[in-house]
Amino acid sequence: MLYYSLVLFILESWFYWVKLKVAYFESSTWIIAFWLACFLFSFVHIFLVMMDGWSRYQNYKRAKDQFYMYGFTKRISNLYIGSKCQRNAALVAAKELGIEDQVEAYYTSMGIKWYHYVPYFMVKDPLFLFKRYFWKRTFHEKPYRPKFDFRKLQLQLSI
Repeated sequence: MLYYSLVLFILESWFYWVKLKVAYFESSTWIIAFWLACFLFSFVHIFLVMMDGWSRYQNYKRAKDQFYMYGFTKRISNLYIGSKCQRNAALVAAKELGIEDQVEAYYTSMGIKWYHYVPYFMVKDPLFLFKRYFWKRTFHEKPYRPKFDFRKLQLQLSI
């Protein structure tokens, strides 16, 4: 999903940039300001999506280690229940460890549907943009170094 968003924002930025250039030479200040705002919105989102993807990759590595060490637990699954992207990171990690069905069943039992894209904290707290936890959890997840080398483990199991 994040890759689709990234491509969409790149295309939008290009479209708005073309409109902005035309408006700059042929239109009034209000129209220039409109296209500039559209362009900046789209352009900034390119970087936000990339940062979000990096944070979800950190979630994936952490979830994979936790599921490997402890197996399926509700407590671990709850750490990644907040947004569609976090759940996807946990589900990919669980799938690689053979416990995807358990994690998915748990999320379903918690009332999560396939169309729940908007993170729950956004619904609960409309002022989320002004909260530190949003910026930290969404775009500034700390780098996570995996505890296990799964490639090496897989090679050992296949021998």
